[in-house]
Amino acid sequence: MSKNTKIVLAILLGNLFIAFLGIGLIIPVLPTIMNELHISGTVVGYLTAAFALTSLVVSPIAGRFADKYGRKIMIILGLATFAVSELLFGLGKSVEVLFISRILGGVSGAFIMPAVTAYIADITTVETRPKALGYMSAAISTGFIIGPGVGGFLAEIGTRVPFFSAAVLGGVATVLSILFLKEPERTEQPEVIVQEKQKSTLKKVFIPMFLIAFLIIFISSFGLAVVESFISLYTDHKFSFSPGDIAVLITVSAIIGALSQILLFDRITQWWGEIKLIRLCLAVSVIFVFVLTQVSGYVMIIFVITMCFVAFDLIRPAATSYLSKIAGNDQGFVGGMNSMFTSLANAVGPILGGVLFDRDVDYPYYLAAVFLAIALGIALAWKKPQIASPTGESVKHE
Repeated sequence: MSKNTKIVLAILLGNLFIAFLGIGLIIPVLPTIMNELHISGTVVGYLTAAFALTSLVVSPIAGRFADKYGRKIMIILGLATFAVSELLFGLGKSVEVLFISRILGGVSGAFIMPAVTAYIADITTVETRPKALGYMSAAISTGFIIGPGVGGFLAEIGTRVPFFSAAVLGGVATVLSILFLKEPERTEQPEVIVQEKQKSTLKKVFIPMFLIAFLIIFISSFGLAVVESFISLYTDHKFSFSPGDIAVLITVSAIIGALSQILLFDRITQWWGEIKLIRLCLAVSVIFVFVLTQVSGYVMIIFVITMCFVAFDLIRPAATSYLSKIAGNDQGFVGGMNSMFTSLANAVGPILGGVLFDRDVDYPYYLAAVFLAIALGIALAWKKPQIASPTGESVKHE
């Protein structure tokens, strides 16, 4: 990659980091806000669902807008909306304002993700794209990791300080994007072979080579949502972990997951290809999610959960890289559908997991293992598609 491309990529990754940092900031201060506003756990669940459902609805539309109106404008609008969302949450003294904030947060995420994914596809080649997408996933993961820690530190100053800080960061990122991001030149992208290329963009979603990738994104995101959402309660109820134990567990596993995206993802995809990597990671995730229900001991639990996180953290960029290579000139739309299926999983996973958790603490993980096994079966039947290069030649995609 050229120096200019690296600078642009750094700005894009910084934008994603800030957005997902803001999402994580809410975690440590949520109990305090609950007490301040006298809201129940059910309302908190609705607040979380409002974010996910808004992103679910808006993502496909935002993806199409990124293709139609440009990547830069969608990124800027997303960052500005993010800043307003965080400011509202900091100022909010009623549940209604918090709901507006979370809805705007969902809109901002839906605007940013497809546009950034499409922007990266525009400024990278097929060879350099996996590394860039690995960095993108690592920026997202790192934002999630650091967010709760930064939020807890800033909350010592004041309960609403984390949100005001996120709003300032969002505003700065918006200004920097206006000044330094340029609308990328869109080179002609390889298209799916003729009979599929001629279908409308929406119908392309149901072509097996697209649909299988979206199903795997949904199922793996579902599994990750179940594992992440209940890991604190699970280790507390089953193993009597302290808050410090849980913090170490999540931090260590998440950091190793992020490092795997930076250090391993590009090498493995160049060697094996995305489809084989996805198959391997799904097999690993099925085994270790199930093993999690059988093991005991602090070190062993950290090892098992780390293996789960590494597998999950490699599946998502692999599927995104695969989709970007076959999306042709519909990069924004495919990125929007990617975000939509992820948001759907993030909304459904915790709900089903919560119902099962109340019956038995192991049940959510059995459910996740079953879903991941189904995804593995689908991936094993996944055929390598043929794509037509801009010159019209038909080639197999690994």
